[in-house]
Amino acid sequence: MGAAWSGSGGGIALLPVTFGYRSVVRVQRFMEQFLQQLLNGLAVGGIYALVALGYTMVYGVLKLINFAHGDLFTIGAYLGLTLLVSCNFSGMLNPVLAVLAVFVMVALLVALIGFLLERTAYRPLRNAGRLSAVVSALGASIFFQNAIMLIYGARFYVYPDYLRPDFTVQLFGLAVPGVRLLVIAASVILMLGLWAFIQRSRTGAAIRAVAIDPGAAQLMGINVDRIIGLVFLIGPGLGGAAGLMVGIYYGQIDFTMGWTYGLKAFTAAILGGIGNIPGAMIGGLLLGVIEALAAGYIAIAWKDAIAFFVLILILIIRPTGILGERTADKL
Repeated sequence: MGAAWSGSGGGIALLPVTFGYRSVVRVQRFMEQFLQQLLNGLAVGGIYALVALGYTMVYGVLKLINFAHGDLFTIGAYLGLTLLVSCNFSGMLNPVLAVLAVFVMVALLVALIGFLLERTAYRPLRNAGRLSAVVSALGASIFFQNAIMLIYGARFYVYPDYLRPDFTVQLFGLAVPGVRLLVIAASVILMLGLWAFIQRSRTGAAIRAVAIDPGAAQLMGINVDRIIGLVFLIGPGLGGAAGLMVGIYYGQIDFTMGWTYGLKAFTAAILGGIGNIPGAMIGGLLLGVIEALAAGYIAIAWKDAIAFFVLILILIIRPTGILGERTADKL
């Protein structure tokens, strides 16, 4: 079946006819692998983007890097596991509905923790200089990380399989895990929702005004303290939701994961343009796709190095990031 006989004169030649078929198969396999890696990169990149939004919103309003943000992300992962197991939502609801219910609760609880963090660790030092606030942020990060370790222990925790949505979706002929598509969809919905809130609502306009000039915003009747408190509700809430998504997606969490994901998200914020909300979204998605493609086509051990190499390359070409640092009309 792989060849045809052809006679010419007194000789017989074997003409391969499988070359074209093999080429088509190779192209098909390449496209399947590329699509799988692209979807994986979008899922991971969406998580990076959600965490990066917390960094970029706080920086846009306070010019402060909230180093405790990664640990709030970790708290979200642990709270999600605790709620799913303790409340046993999977026994009362469909696994997808159970995850959605816990998703909302985790976001609200972590948002509350972020609000309390701002009131206790950052607001008293707002006029004491940036260095004092940075030291306070590092101290809060150490406190949260050790608190998680003391409460849950230093071992890895695994999300039970029966608590994770387990279904596949046929997409372009590929069997794609449903949890991957759920993570991508949730990330996109949250990012678009935040962008619409910032750009279309009066509160969003107040946030942009405080980011541009807090003094002028206060003279215009905007309660700056309330706006900053709202930012520390929204950013940690998104980070906590991202922590739950990581637990569901990978099925394994540990108390140090906030450092790794926090660093990646901070990198994504810089890549897109620190203080720029659309930049944080694009930077997170781009970083996730670069990592996934590097892991799939080069080596998984090199994915972090290649991602940071691309970051360095982009910053050499455009030091302010892809979309540039925050300006009056970008936050």
